[in-house]
Amino acid sequence: MAGENILIVEDDTDILELIKYNLLKERYRVEGVVTGEMALRNAAKMSFDLCLLDIMLPGMDGLEVCRLMKKDPRTAPIPIIMVTAKGEEADIVTGLEMGAEDYIVKPFSPKVLIAKVRTVFRRKATPEVTSGRPINVYELTIHPGRREVAIGGKFVDLTFTEFQLLYHLANKPGWVFTRYQIVNAINGEDYAVTDRAVDVQIVNLRKKLGDYGKFIETVRGIGYRFSDRADAEL
Repeated sequence: MAGENILIVEDDTDILELIKYNLLKERYRVEGVVTGEMALRNAAKMSFDLCLLDIMLPGMDGLEVCRLMKKDPRTAPIPIIMVTAKGEEADIVTGLEMGAEDYIVKPFSPKVLIAKVRTVFRRKATPEVTSGRPINVYELTIHPGRREVAIGGKFVDLTFTEFQLLYHLANKPGWVFTRYQIVNAINGEDYAVTDRAVDVQIVNLRKKLGDYGKFIETVRGIGYRFSDRADAEL
């Protein structure tokens, strides 16, 4: 049964009311605000399970709101779905890079909105990677049951998508996956994403893994793989 708290950040009142109407029909609890500043204040003092965040806002834009929410320990755990207009690939990529879980492209259908919201809550309730063998590569440990990644005993803070991506590749070292195979395996076939967004997730993951980032290899013209070769040794 629904009932999760959702914060909507949207300055277009018509769109805000449309989103609220469709979420209320699904028995979610919703609160709408029209500026980024209001979003930050409310998110910090109230308990929300999800934030639908418009990018084009007066004053502080949605990208800055996303960055600040993910920086604040009080709001960092809140999943964020970015809302953007068509063709703004750079903004979509930046949002994903800052830790957003997904995005909705304007104009959107209510069915797409509800499907994406349900997907986020399904991930929280039953993450896709909850079982399987831990993977150890030298000092790198990937534990799917605990959803933890550590290097030399020091935990690495990964987003949901980054963890899914790393485990998917490392679970089959040497196998080459196309970008769309990666997207489908991690998020489902209906997940709308660009090749560029997948590349950004890979770049971010490599940075967080430090020296171990080189184990994620680019296969030109195809996609990516987790190396199983001896020359990838540290």
